[in-house]
Amino acid sequence: MKASALKEMTKDELLQKLAELNEAHFNLKFQHAAGQLENTAQLKKHRRDRARVLTLLREQTGLDQSREAK
Repeated sequence: MKASALKEMTKDELLQKLAELNEAHFNLKFQHAAGQLENTAQLKKHRRDRARVLTLLREQTGLDQSREAK
C-alpha cells in the first residue's frame, strides 16, 4: 500500500488497517512455518505496510500531543 493513500486515512481507519495487516501477517507467518507459502516476498511487504501504518499513527499521536501542550 502506498504511503500517500495511508496519509489520507483517519486515525480510526489506520487502526482498522493495522488490525487487518496484523491478522494477514500472522496467517502468512503460519503458512511459511508450515511450508505452504509460495511467495515469501509477501511477508516483507506486509511487515513494511505495518511499519508505515504504525509510523503514521505515531506521527498523528505526536501532533495531537504537541497541540495539547500549547
